[in-house]
Amino acid sequence: MKGNCLITNDVETTSILNGGLRDETGVKVWQQGMPRLLDLYAKYDVKSTFFFIADFVEKYPEIVKMIQPFGHEVACHGLTHEHDKAFDVLNLQEQTEHLKKAKSILENIAGEEVISFRAPALRVNQHTPQALAEAGFRIDSSVAPQRMDMFMTLGAKNKLQWFSAPRTPYKTADDNLARKGNSPITEVPVSSFVFPYIGTFMRISPFISNLTRYFLYLETKNTEKAINFLIHPNELIDEEDLRKKAERRSRNPISHLLTGVLRKHLKKKNLGENAQFLLEKELIFWKNRNYEFQNVKDFVEKNNE
Repeated sequence: MKGNCLITNDVETTSILNGGLRDETGVKVWQQGMPRLLDLYAKYDVKSTFFFIADFVEKYPEIVKMIQPFGHEVACHGLTHEHDKAFDVLNLQEQTEHLKKAKSILENIAGEEVISFRAPALRVNQHTPQALAEAGFRIDSSVAPQRMDMFMTLGAKNKLQWFSAPRTPYKTADDNLARKGNSPITEVPVSSFVFPYIGTFMRISPFISNLTRYFLYLETKNTEKAINFLIHPNELIDEEDLRKKAERRSRNPISHLLTGVLRKHLKKKNLGENAQFLLEKELIFWKNRNYEFQNVKDFVEKNNE
């Protein structure tokens, strides 16, 4: 049985080096990070999904058009990545309007239907499944089952539900993306095994990431469960020439220490070409084991999820 590997990308203007959302970081994502990713994906015949922030691509529509000739999926990462507009602090009406506007922007630029969504910072609440359905989405990828580092991320309280979330794709509950139910939304979880299988951990600790990858491989090699690896194009850019004073992400001193100071310090490791090198090793691992690289939409449609 051939395994399935989904390489998914969150495309935003967050500066890992400086913190905050920065237009100059977005330009580097477009002109440096995206070409590096696309070259790697072409080299290993990867069909991937790119979750775009809509207000970013409205300024730089070329960033969407550059992925389409390669057969990658255009997906939605929301309208903005601003923390005060995260989905776990918005009500149903606000989320629905936010999603509809983001979807419209992306579809107008891409010229194709956009049905897959991932929340910024994976922050969602009880209204998100209904808002996604009302806005015309059919797929979500905002849950990371049994991920244990959530306390170092924003929105940690709502992410406690990840402890008991299903590990394989499922139809969600109407009021909870982390529970099975009968909503029209299919959840495709981000892979994790205590630690998340994401670009951040790949860079912070290649050893821990390799262990996580190995256990996920054992779990998936004889099943139809998909690997879902998450990375950001901003991890592959060089920002030393843009170094500035970092912005504070939270007013709470404990949250600031965990999500601002400590996490930010760790996240600076192995950026730019080092991240590109580490990502290539991940692609080689799955390629050598005959895993099929698919985008999220094709995987769900193929498996009738």
